[in-house]
Amino acid sequence: MDPHTLETIPGIGPVFAVGIIAEIGDLAHFEYQEARVAGYAGLRWPRSQSDAFEADDRRMSRFGNHFLRYYFCEAAQLVRLQAPDYRDYYNRKYKEVRKHQHKRAIVLTARKLVRLVVCLLTTNEPYRLRQVPKA
Repeated sequence: MDPHTLETIPGIGPVFAVGIIAEIGDLAHFEYQEARVAGYAGLRWPRSQSDAFEADDRRMSRFGNHFLRYYFCEAAQLVRLQAPDYRDYYNRKYKEVRKHQHKRAIVLTARKLVRLVVCLLTTNEPYRLRQVPKA
């Protein structure tokens, strides 16, 4: 796993790239699944439901690697400022709820970033910014 691969993502520098790779370790341990890496980082909410009712206001999981969660959430902050597709995703998630908008949107953006990081590390290809057609 080459840290320079992650540095091609706009907003991720050498410190975040090396930190993320160091905390993840071997991706084979997670069977190359993004959901397992996100769960390991603690970027999830536990299910809180009773029969047909599902609570909206839930605390995020306290379990997981705190350092990896920090790296992904801070990197998501920076990536959303520089990558237009991540900015649009953040804004869409921000508008979906009334409570804890920023925190929820950042965590969901970080989960999206986890998918990108796992994909880049498994294929060992640099990040290419998607060209969004202008309307």
